[in-house]
Amino acid sequence: MIEIVSETRCIECDICVKVCPANVFDATEAVPVIARQDDCQTCYLCEIYCPTDALYVAEHADGPTGIRESEVEERGLFGIYARELGWKRGKPGGSEYDPTHRIRVAQV
Repeated sequence: MIEIVSETRCIECDICVKVCPANVFDATEAVPVIARQDDCQTCYLCEIYCPTDALYVAEHADGPTGIRESEVEERGLFGIYARELGWKRGKPGGSEYDPTHRIRVAQV
């Protein structure tokens, strides 16, 4: 379940709003808001597509966990799903290839 949109990491690109199949987020003039957390399907698309690793999705959560952003930061959990898949941030090519790069760039 989506838990956090980091105000310090977010660049307000709204990619998470666009890729979420459950329409969990609302776009604002600033950082997107988790408006319908209970609708989150824990698909991780928002976390995968986020270019700045500003989102945290709790793996085994049936409801909000109450985790704080500082704890997610301290534990290195921002962007962890993409890293576990072996994806890295950056442009295509070499060992830093990110399979979502073209999609993310096209969304901006």
